[in-house]
Amino acid sequence: MRRIALVTLVVDDYDEAIAFYTGALGFRLTEDTPRPDGSRWVVVEPGGDRHGTGLLLARARDGAQRARVGDQTGGRVGFFLHTDDFARDHARMTAAGVAFLEEPRHEPYGTVAVFRDLYGNRWDLLQPTPDEPDEEQHA
Repeated sequence: MRRIALVTLVVDDYDEAIAFYTGALGFRLTEDTPRPDGSRWVVVEPGGDRHGTGLLLARARDGAQRARVGDQTGGRVGFFLHTDDFARDHARMTAAGVAFLEEPRHEPYGTVAVFRDLYGNRWDLLQPTPDEPDEEQHA
């Protein structure tokens, strides 16, 4: 079996990123290990499936990396958070202060709304239509 295990997300600060992803988005912190160079290996995951893809929260180390914080995909939606209950997660995230950029909409592939994370990266919150292939082809 092959899978993408982690995707790096460059952040300004470990602790504020952990607070956002675990608090506002409901992810769980699965690892926070200090490294010899003073950095940390910080991984958050969206759900209970240990075989899903996690986010490696990597603190920007220099000006070039800091310039990419919040714009890692050139303004496009770069991350897709699938849910089995759009209304529940949309309401919880809205109450937690997550900035949605649009009202939820119904597409042939599912119910979706674009939101920004703590740094401005664009995400889709998506409840796929049953038996529909992954939505990334629609982005």
